[in-house]
Amino acid sequence: MKKATYKNSGVDIQAAGVFKGKIKSLVRNSFRPEVLTDIGGFGSFFKFPSNNLKEPVLVSSADGIGTKIKIAILANKHDTVGIDAVAMNVNDILCTGAEPLFFLDYIAHSSANEKVLVDLVKGINQGCIEAGCSLIGGETAQMPGMYKKDDYDVAGFCVGVVERSKIIDGKLIESGNVVIGLESNGLHSNGYSLVRKVLSLAEQKRMSSELLRPTRIYVKPVLSLLQAAGGPSTGLGVNRRQETITGISHITGGAFYDKIARILPDNLNAVIKKNSWPVPKIFKLVQNKGSIADKEMYHTLNMVIGMVLIVKKDSVSQVTQKLAQMKLKSWVIGEVVKGRKEVEII
Repeated sequence: MKKATYKNSGVDIQAAGVFKGKIKSLVRNSFRPEVLTDIGGFGSFFKFPSNNLKEPVLVSSADGIGTKIKIAILANKHDTVGIDAVAMNVNDILCTGAEPLFFLDYIAHSSANEKVLVDLVKGINQGCIEAGCSLIGGETAQMPGMYKKDDYDVAGFCVGVVERSKIIDGKLIESGNVVIGLESNGLHSNGYSLVRKVLSLAEQKRMSSELLRPTRIYVKPVLSLLQAAGGPSTGLGVNRRQETITGISHITGGAFYDKIARILPDNLNAVIKKNSWPVPKIFKLVQNKGSIADKEMYHTLNMVIGMVLIVKKDSVSQVTQKLAQMKLKSWVIGEVVKGRKEVEII
């Protein structure tokens, strides 16, 4: 009987070491000045930023990208899902007004080749650069028997910071506030189990360039908006940024119904007017091929609205003009009214 080794059981430690060596120089491109060590140690060191925060609050998120990976494997294109892994996390903490500081990834596979893994990390690193945060570590786990050949999963974890007095949590949302939708970069990273059920494998492969468009990272434009609306707190402890933008929602799983409702006070509803923005062909194609009801579409897919800002009525022009200057399309898509913490789509 052949002697058992870790390698012939399916785990190649030497290959893993070569891979880590290749990505070290790559990820340094995302390092902020606060990063103190290279990747590869038992822990990652990040010096707390000295940006004069009086009462800093750390904000964290962990998320993956779901079955969109199946299309990446089908098309043999893996860099854009790396960007997705970052976007799903940094966009979430952005909803609190936080600036992302650092990111860690988790890649699990059975036998993915080195090029696939490097492409994934390239995408993750690119996402970090776009978000202004640092890729400071992670885990690449080879687990024979857990995944089919060539299958893998990728997820991430990020930490950001926000001044306590500037936290955006939806508590200041009022009746009469306006809902502004920010353009997505396509389907982003939710609803792919439905998309894959509706489209054949041949269609998924043929349309892979559209289906694999990476999730838009909203960090820099939205932080720019918040900084423009910043200023000292009032006597009530309310910051002027909150007097402009009272709520932010990242439109992912659960889409309009769940994600917007999450930030509403108990006595308010959001009314979304679905004909107030143009919906791209890919969404209509999925809906028509699957005979999917409107409510299901708006409960599953972003319908090209990747993030929602709830703003004071007298700040709408200021916000939309600023977004246009940053080349980010937006539309006024609804309003806040008295209600019961629900979303109505009319």
